[in-house]
Formats: sequence, C-alpha cells, structure tokens
Amino acid sequence: MNPVTPEFIARLKTLVLEAVEKEPPPGGLSDDEALFGPEARLDLDSLDALQVSMAIQQAFGVRMPDSKETRRALSSVAHLAEHLLREQKA
Repeated sequence: MNPVTPEFIARLKTLVLEAVEKEPPPGGLSDDEALFGPEARLDLDSLDALQVSMAIQQAFGVRMPDSKETRRALSSVAHLAEHLLREQKA
C-alpha cells in the first residue's frame, strides 16, 4: 500500500474545503482534526458530507455509500486518506 504523503493530505484538505465551500479554520486544518460533530471547527453537516463524498467520487473514483465505514472515513482528513488508499488498492 502506498504511504499517506503530505502532498496527498494537502490535496484532500483542499478538496474537502472546496467541496463544502469553506475557508480553512484559524491555524489551518490539522490531519487528525474532526470534520464532523460538536468538536469540529468547520461545523459541517450531513449535506456537507454528501458534497464531500461526491467530490471524492469525482476525484478518485471511489464511491462512499452511507455506512459506518464512510462515517469513520470522513471523521478526519487522515482517516479519509487511509480509506482512499485502501479502496484504490482493492
């Protein structure tokens, strides 16, 4: 499996922020920062999750159906990167 590179993480951060039409939070978005939930600084909701999953499918060809696995993958940029690398390898 390919390692998660800083360039790949940066690409995902840009993709997520563009998909939800938000600016990076103060200090930037950290790799392990929660994207959804009460502790998330981006204040994303279920519509944002749909927009991110559609952007992921368009950019990487990976479908993200509504499932526990998808919710886990979208919990942070780091989790998303690991999920995408696993899915692309499969």
